[in-house]
Amino acid sequence: MLRNKRSDKNEPQELSKSNTELGPVEQVKMTLETISRIIKVQLPAYLKRLPLPETIGGFARLTVSEWLRLLPLLGILALLGYLTIRPFLPKKKKQKDSLINLKIQKENPKVVNEIDIEDLNCTNVCYCRCWRSKTFPVCDKSHLKHNELTGDNVGPLILKKKIL
Repeated sequence: MLRNKRSDKNEPQELSKSNTELGPVEQVKMTLETISRIIKVQLPAYLKRLPLPETIGGFARLTVSEWLRLLPLLGILALLGYLTIRPFLPKKKKQKDSLINLKIQKENPKVVNEIDIEDLNCTNVCYCRCWRSKTFPVCDKSHLKHNELTGDNVGPLILKKKIL
C-alpha cells in the first residue's frame, strides 16, 4: 500500500489514490501483484476444489454440478490445444475486398463500355470481367491472380468475329 509522510508529522499516512492517479510504475506493480496472487494462491485453491476423478471411468460418474465446475478448466485446455495446433491447420483463402470494381471509372455511377462489333480489328477480342485489368476494358489476364487469391472463377468475355 502507498504511504506518504506529511510535512508537519513524521508518522506515515495512507494515501487514497485511485488507479488513474497512480503513476505508470505503480500501476504495473499493482497489476503484477494481482497476477502473482492469482497464480500463487487462487489457481492452486481452484484446482484443489475441482472434482477430478482418478480414473477415466470416473468421469462417467460425475454429476451435472461437478461437470459445470470443470467447464472453465476444460474450456481453457481446449483453447490451449487449439492455439497449439492452429499454425499447422490449412489456411483458408480470404477474399481481400468485397467490392469488385476497385478503381475503374469510380466517378461514374455505372460503368458501361460500348464497342461496335464491326470495329473489331481481330477475329478474337477478350474483355475484362474481373475489373482488375490494367488495360480495362480489354483483358490482360489479371483474373488469373484474382481467382488464385479469392477462389473465384471469373474469366474474360471473348468476342469472336465471324469470317464469311
